[in-house]
Amino acid sequence: MKVGLITPQGWKMEYEGWDPAEAWANTVALAKQADELGFESLWAFDHFTTVPEPTDEMTLESFSQLSAIAMVTKNVRLGHMVICTSFRNPALTAKLASTIDVISGGRFEIGIGAGWKKDEWIAYGYGFPPIGERISTFEEHLEVITRMIAPGRATYEGERVHVRGAINEPRGIQEKIPLIVGGNGRVRTAALAIRFADELNFVFQRPPWVTERMAEVRAKCEAAGRDPDTLRFSVYTLDEDYTEAGAARVDRIAAWAETGVDRIICFPTKYDPSLEAQAAFAEDVRAAGVALGSA
Repeated sequence: MKVGLITPQGWKMEYEGWDPAEAWANTVALAKQADELGFESLWAFDHFTTVPEPTDEMTLESFSQLSAIAMVTKNVRLGHMVICTSFRNPALTAKLASTIDVISGGRFEIGIGAGWKKDEWIAYGYGFPPIGERISTFEEHLEVITRMIAPGRATYEGERVHVRGAINEPRGIQEKIPLIVGGNGRVRTAALAIRFADELNFVFQRPPWVTERMAEVRAKCEAAGRDPDTLRFSVYTLDEDYTEAGAARVDRIAAWAETGVDRIICFPTKYDPSLEAQAAFAEDVRAAGVALGSA
């Protein structure tokens, strides 16, 4: 099992009261340390204003943040937990992803979902369609994105979006930029992951639920004619379960390893965005029997 980290950007109020320049310097220092400690990946949220309520506290824009982090790290994979697809034209999303893949030397992954935070949608002028419509838009966006990042030129005519001979060069360094569908939906979200994705990411669940869902999705892969071994699984864990150091956290990490999930993504610096807190988390990961890489 691999272990990835959320990089602080202010969305969950972790930088409440901070000067933005000092907060950014801290995020850079944490990214460098995470790389040196051997964590597998670093992730950013794709949100505009704070949660649970929008405030005037800072929230850094995700693609900008990941591009900058790519320049100060060497080994960690990079991606979103997860892109809200409707915030951007899907061809632009593919272009952004391909560019960051080049900047990072082939370390970018496209984590993407249908979106949910209504106040942001309304405030930024996107409206807020019903969930069924958001999922249908997501499906068409996946059609465009997967075509754009593959051959470098794409055409697609959908009900909601289209591209016509759209060029995407450079296509990135990786032969195929991994695509992660994010969401807990049992029917349409899982079906989209089986159809388009390299990985299905679950959010805020615990090991028994994830173990059951992985078995269910693998059975659906077989029914759809896809080799279940070609779809990976990851979990963005509950923040409160992984912020306090010690034996309980070690046991929770070990429990995830026993499920067979491919990776977990944690936010141990949500309440304490310090180098000391991140280093303590690395110690607990190793104490749980999960190996970290080395820079």
